Amino acid sequence: MAKTKKTPRQNLALLCSVCGAQNYLTEKNKTNTPDKLKLIKYCRWCRKRTEHKESTKLK
Repeated sequence: MAKTKKTPRQNLALLCSVCGAQNYLTEKNKTNTPDKLKLIKYCRWCRKRTEHKESTKLK
């Protein structure tokens, strides 16, 4: 069995705040950035740049 790494990095998904689509998968260091991420990224379903919020549930 593979051992899991004990690092402060956390996998997360970025969800579009307009349509709710999961567009991006990324990771963050939860010790350096304990707040939730909010980034302006392109949503291909809305076809414009919208705010994307962090979600820990990966679809």
